[in-house]
Amino acid sequence: MNIDLSLADRFQALADPTRLRILALLRAMELSVGELALVLGQSQPRVSRHLKILADAFVLERRKEGSWVFLTLGASERVEPMFELIDRWSDAETRALFAADALRTDAVRTERAEAAGRYFAAQAEVWDQIRSLHVAESEVERAIDRVLGKKSLGRLVDIGTGTGRMIELFGPRAVQAIGIDRSSEMLRLARVKLEAAGIVSSLRQGDMYALPLADRSADYIIIHQVLHYAHSPAAAIGEAARVLSPGGTLLVIDFAAHAREELRLTDAHIRLGFEDDVMAGWFASAGLEVEQVDHLEGGELTVTLWRGSKPAERVRKAA
Repeated sequence: MNIDLSLADRFQALADPTRLRILALLRAMELSVGELALVLGQSQPRVSRHLKILADAFVLERRKEGSWVFLTLGASERVEPMFELIDRWSDAETRALFAADALRTDAVRTERAEAAGRYFAAQAEVWDQIRSLHVAESEVERAIDRVLGKKSLGRLVDIGTGTGRMIELFGPRAVQAIGIDRSSEMLRLARVKLEAAGIVSSLRQGDMYALPLADRSADYIIIHQVLHYAHSPAAAIGEAARVLSPGGTLLVIDFAAHAREELRLTDAHIRLGFEDDVMAGWFASAGLEVEQVDHLEGGELTVTLWRGSKPAERVRKAA
């Protein structure tokens, strides 16, 4: 993909009041095409035409999530100089327009929060039933915190992010936090939670077997209570290892092997937990070394944390 546009092409892409408004809105939060149309007071087809121009100029990216398309800003090295120029050159009328648009995003946040409330109300009974079978979530989260340690997490990826709880807890300690989930509904819930908490993150729809991330692009990867839904946990771990940088850490949190067969029917569990030696074998096949295993007992199901790392590359000494 060629991103070497001429200077004139870049300025031409910005030379429209609506496109400048779009960039100002996306600077504050990711929005869908429909949400942008609502805030701007324009039709979706018209907004889509503006979005195509901005996408062709590589200042924004489009991500499809189910029937929705979400927009986010492009790479920081391209958009930060652009916003510095916009901030310096904006006149009072333009700044007032940006501020009015920002106020209208409150309606978007309200709608997202209401949708999240409806979903949680519908799912609460099921989730409470599962939680009753193992130690408290607060204890699991404290254990995760201990395993991760207190240093910066660098580039953090949460696979199967669900409602974004792991990013809510550990995103503030990361340079960059990315949440990935197959469910567009879950991603919308995560956006509500993380925006309310003021946590900057990038949420993307994707499959654990084909992550929308480059090789060696993550320093820490968390897979929290996801693998028991996986048809091929080994493949998911292998894909995480591909994305992990040398010296990086993979943390898997899931159930130890158990015999609660009914969970296959009531909660769509494909795997009834995991044995330590099986998990270690999958790590090894992916080129990872298991360094720590913690079992959290205290209920009918035991929660286990498996932490492994990708060996750092050796620096060759000059002859």
